Amino acid sequence: MATWGEGSRDFMTSESSFINLLRGFATDPAARGLMDDVAVIDIGDAALIITHDMMAEGVHFRSNANPADVAWKLLATNLSDLAAKGAAPIGVLLGFMLGDDAWDRAFADGLEKALKHYNVALLGGDTVANRGDKRALGLTALGRATHRPVPSRSGAQIGDIIYVTGTLGDALAGFELIDAGFDEVGPLADAFNRPVARVADGQKLAPIVTAMMDVSDGLLLDAERLATASQIGIEIDLACVPLSPLYISYRSDCLESRMQAASWGDDYQLLFTASPDVPIPLRATAVGHVVAGGGLILKHGGNPVKLPPTLGYQHQ
Repeated sequence: MATWGEGSRDFMTSESSFINLLRGFATDPAARGLMDDVAVIDIGDAALIITHDMMAEGVHFRSNANPADVAWKLLATNLSDLAAKGAAPIGVLLGFMLGDDAWDRAFADGLEKALKHYNVALLGGDTVANRGDKRALGLTALGRATHRPVPSRSGAQIGDIIYVTGTLGDALAGFELIDAGFDEVGPLADAFNRPVARVADGQKLAPIVTAMMDVSDGLLLDAERLATASQIGIEIDLACVPLSPLYISYRSDCLESRMQAASWGDDYQLLFTASPDVPIPLRATAVGHVVAGGGLILKHGGNPVKLPPTLGYQHQ
């Protein structure tokens, strides 16, 4: 998930180093080696999919953000992880830090509306008093697998085509417009404030993909993660990255704007690989292919492109 950002601090543990610490004892098969966004628990012939995401004030949302938008995004980001596994959502558990009464009530009202939109139940959770000046919110989402095996990040095969649903970059443009003080309305602002979890798309794709995940931290970084999990290389052509007409009108269509759209994050589209002879059951854009070796290779119109210093959002 991209952030409003306070900047990294040298003394702060990085996400990758902390997860590496946890991998030493997260040895249950359900944890998938902490290489995925979910846990998969087999229960007889069924599988329970569990994910948990957090949002922090000053990092993922501003102090003056609309609480209803915060609630929507907290739910959507968790459901996006379920979507990437082809799961049917069952319900959620909320971890909530209490504070200003008006803010809390607006959040609850927004969460109720978001839950109704996705037809998801609130099953419980926990609350804690806020003794500081910033809020942190958490949500655990539970889902039921609609296809076995449950898609993972680790199944991509050499020769597969890599696809992405929808368009990328709209959340980046919306963030910049909001940050510049423009009215928080319109589809670009909505793309940042109220992303859409591709739950139905994930269920359609689950039977035909070799690997799948959602694009939360940027196409390039998430593609590299998929390559690492699958122990293969991924080649992406930036000229193929799908951009919306609104994004192009705001930022133009050039290599730089395409690179930024592919490395910012908060898109919550589905990134997946499939064999080239498999029909894709929905609209998706082929952005590259799986190759031997490892890591990420970038091109633009077939010409090699140097990797940017930062592939996407890294939690620092």
